[in-house]
Amino acid sequence: MAERLSGRVLVTGGAGFIGSAVCRALIGAGASVLNLDKLTYAGNLASLREIEAAPGYRFARIDICDRPAVAAAFDSFKPDQVIHLAAESHVDRSINGAKAFIDTNVVGTFSLLEVARAYWSALPSDRRDGFRFLHVSTDEVYGSLGSNGFFTEATSYDPSSPYSASKAAGDHLVLAWVRTYGFPAIVSNCSNNYGPFHFPEKLIPLAILNALHGMEIPVYGNGGHVRDWLYVDDHVRALIAILTNGRIGHRYNVGGRNERRNIEVVQTICSILDRLRPRNEPHASLIRFVADRPGHDQRYAIDATKLEAELGWRAAENFESGIEKTVLWYLDNEWWWRPLRERKYAGERLGLIAPSGA
Repeated sequence: MAERLSGRVLVTGGAGFIGSAVCRALIGAGASVLNLDKLTYAGNLASLREIEAAPGYRFARIDICDRPAVAAAFDSFKPDQVIHLAAESHVDRSINGAKAFIDTNVVGTFSLLEVARAYWSALPSDRRDGFRFLHVSTDEVYGSLGSNGFFTEATSYDPSSPYSASKAAGDHLVLAWVRTYGFPAIVSNCSNNYGPFHFPEKLIPLAILNALHGMEIPVYGNGGHVRDWLYVDDHVRALIAILTNGRIGHRYNVGGRNERRNIEVVQTICSILDRLRPRNEPHASLIRFVADRPGHDQRYAIDATKLEAELGWRAAENFESGIEKTVLWYLDNEWWWRPLRERKYAGERLGLIAPSGA
């Protein structure tokens, strides 16, 4: 990242996929970082190995629902800015059990807002004026598009899953704190991220690792669901631009302008692996269409014009360049993903509703 940063940034959820990328980028740009993470199943300190000894980096294992612990972290670290990423974030897991999503994404966001507001209110006027709180959310809050059109910041919320409903609630809380208390917060809504250090239950790392192991690659329904794919490093650049130059009380959509059907995503991965790790049969022979999940949104597509026009951000990676980098990273970094496959998630199906009475 070319831009140099100063100041102290408190990051919640910084051991997750996007959060760890944010922490690495902030430290690389010269900021001081306090990473608060509960370390649930997807939190992985190995993703932070390259910065764990950096002088400006600190980690604290804290649940954002633990208000006294969060308040103590604010008081000791004295942040100038907050990037709030801590969230339960897998739709399939929210179908299997929504409570953790409500606890973290709604109650946890409320608790964090109250701690941050109290801290901000007590700051000297010069530091209070410069304080910012960025709430990182998802395009899934908008529901599903038809074959045409895009999500804009004016699109009405219409969440379809327990996960997206919980994130929508968090978005509304943050903007209500702006309007009611004058709290200096901003909301971002991103499309589907992918890239290095992605927990292996999500589509792209699951397809890569199952293919490498000669296991079936599950594709929901007929594979026709469309997502707008955003390389994680591009997302991080957008978040830092929004945090430093975004307008208080505004929402910014972040998307890669890279729509692909899920089956196209998996076929592209298989083609790359056929070239880099050939086997007797094409990797695409492992693809299996499986029962779709309930309430599966058909299409997401982000219009990022506001972000591009106001803050000068552009995605650097197209899907072809980003997916090539991602596959190569997984091939080169078995040290990171193998312990996860062996101890936390081995590729089993999630997101099915148990039959009544089961």
